[in-house]
Amino acid sequence: MEIVHVYTKLRGEFGRQCLFSDRPAELLVDVVPDPSLGLQFIQKTHIDQALQACRDMSEHQVNTECFESDSCGINHVEGGWPKDVNPEEMEQTIRFRKKVEKDESYISSILQLGSVMEHCIKQNNAVDIYQEYFEDEDEVEESPEPPSAKTINVFRDPNEVKRTVTGLSWHPDSGRKLAAAYSCLEFQKTSKDMSLDSYIWDVENPNRPEMTLKPASPLVCLDYNPKDSHTLVGGSYNGQIAYWDTRRGSQPVELSSVEHSHRDPVYKIIWLQSKTGTDAFSASTDGQILWWDVRKLSEPTERLVLDPGREGNLDRALGAISLEFEATMPTKFMVGTEQGVVISCNRKAKTPAEKIVCTYDGHYGPVYALHRNPFFPKNFLTVGDWTARIWSEDIKESSIMWTKYQMSYLMDACWSPVRPSVFFTVKMDGVLDVWDILFKQNDPTLSLKVCDEALYSLRVQDNGHLVACGSQQGGATLLEICSGLSTLQKNEKSLLAAMFERETKREKILEARQREIRLKERSRSEQGKEEEGGREEGEESPDQLIIRAENDFYSMVETELRRRREREDEATREKGVCEEKELRDEAETSKHHRE
Repeated sequence: MEIVHVYTKLRGEFGRQCLFSDRPAELLVDVVPDPSLGLQFIQKTHIDQALQACRDMSEHQVNTECFESDSCGINHVEGGWPKDVNPEEMEQTIRFRKKVEKDESYISSILQLGSVMEHCIKQNNAVDIYQEYFEDEDEVEESPEPPSAKTINVFRDPNEVKRTVTGLSWHPDSGRKLAAAYSCLEFQKTSKDMSLDSYIWDVENPNRPEMTLKPASPLVCLDYNPKDSHTLVGGSYNGQIAYWDTRRGSQPVELSSVEHSHRDPVYKIIWLQSKTGTDAFSASTDGQILWWDVRKLSEPTERLVLDPGREGNLDRALGAISLEFEATMPTKFMVGTEQGVVISCNRKAKTPAEKIVCTYDGHYGPVYALHRNPFFPKNFLTVGDWTARIWSEDIKESSIMWTKYQMSYLMDACWSPVRPSVFFTVKMDGVLDVWDILFKQNDPTLSLKVCDEALYSLRVQDNGHLVACGSQQGGATLLEICSGLSTLQKNEKSLLAAMFERETKREKILEARQREIRLKERSRSEQGKEEEGGREEGEESPDQLIIRAENDFYSMVETELRRRREREDEATREKGVCEEKELRDEAETSKHHRE
């Protein structure tokens, strides 16, 4: 039998609230200690043990296999014709069409396929997939993000002996390809095992170059043709010019002869704006600027010697190391030299002496980079020694703006193609600096440590979002710039135009002041010469006046010293007389006391 105990409670007490009230203290139990129980107490030994309330985990590193992609091209050829019909012969194709159209199955097959095709056409017409739904709405201004850049890919030299990335060029159409020139510019550092190849990289595939360019000598620079994206032109270390058509393989299509090429490495080559799209010009440290037609590279079409004396003397020519050409000014170009001088030239001048228009002197070392602002072509950027300078064509004496001297040598620079106030510089310590001169002029807006070795080359994509930097050990790093530094800001053009105009006026005022000071000094020197010529024969010359003044000075010093010595001797004699008198007085006093 199961024992059950039932607890009962009145229904009125269900759910009653607790009622608390104050009352005096009440002793319920008083337990007296028992000393005999203390003898049975055993003290417990304490043990400390740590416990972690989480799962035990193990960490492993796994490298996934690289996905290698390969680009393949397909040429579509018209097909479906019988073997006995030549599709290039119009008469045969018309005859075959008429034969097919008379066939009974032709009409039934057309009717059958027509309904399927009609259904697809109606689908396409029902919805416009290219319709922009929010075209008329105003853009919402986003909060400004801090300037930043992130590395997307690194294209490394696949050869064992690494070479410097001395030149970069973006594909003109899509910007999905990057051409890189590899060579060693250090004196007598080239080894026999060093490869001569340069490469064209696919931006999405850093594992393997898309195409290899095989020159006769290592390429120092190269440039894509803006009118034909399949053609490139490159300048070699031995002074030759090479021309490639990527549709015709890795070997150059045309190569200039050694006798009519440069004598030194070709540091810069640029395509010219022409009707044929086949003209280019190159610069080298041998002091020559050569113009070429890539269809016939046997000899240059034109030649200019960078002689500052305008006499065409190659022995006194300045070595060219950078070059600038703006398509909006087809007759003008600028050259940066090893001596720190920028030369402005006019190709269409009548005589060779008139081709060199003027010079700008502002760097202590070679001008490694020279680039016109794409929005304000009268202002250009130069990089040499430890500074970057912004110039105006109207001011010859000095640059209108400049950066402070950096701790490392600057090697390359260029303007942003989308933001007029932003330019990029690379340095020997592996740092990429992004400058926004509207934001601040003393320091870069963004400094990014790209790699541990020196950066030598720099090129920005046409949309301004991607920047490629070439390093000394053959690495071409691709970086993505944040939207704040690659999107045109409100009123940016007008603000920068006002800044350039203000700085140009300031430099003009300073230049005029310096000119006045020089004129005053010249007039003062000429006046002094006239006074010298009109001086009488008996009058002393300035040298004689100086000698006479020195003699007078020394004679006065000797007279003063003699007078001072006499005064000291007289004081010494007076002191001796006084001491003798005191001794005599003391002797008389002592004699009187004895008496």
